[in-house]
Amino acid sequence: MIRHLWGAAGGLCVALGVVGIVMPLLPTTPFLLLAAFCFARSSPRLHDWLINHMHLGPPIRAWHAHRAVSLASKRAATVAFVVVFAVAWWAGVPGWALVVHATAMAMVGVFLWTRPLPPVSEDAPPRHEDRPGLD
Repeated sequence: MIRHLWGAAGGLCVALGVVGIVMPLLPTTPFLLLAAFCFARSSPRLHDWLINHMHLGPPIRAWHAHRAVSLASKRAATVAFVVVFAVAWWAGVPGWALVVHATAMAMVGVFLWTRPLPPVSEDAPPRHEDRPGLD
């Protein structure tokens, strides 16, 4: 019974993660990490499928192996933070709530930007920061 609950939670997290790919304010990677966690407790087959998936697997593998977050994910999260804060401000959210909101986003932003970048794989094109002379 518990395995089925873990599996259902994993399925829900995968669905939310996939929706987050096209919805800019919904995070993708945290839901995929949570899905991998849930599937590890419910179904080795689903866990293996998720971490080896061509598109969904790389951020999970980078996090598990190196505790790394891609530059694109960091940038997307930062843009989402700014947009969400601007919308909240424009909508007239009370000042105390904006302070709480900004504080929480700043803490998450510091966490994200202090994570290392994933190592470059042999067949991946070089990242900007890996190419000399492009500062």
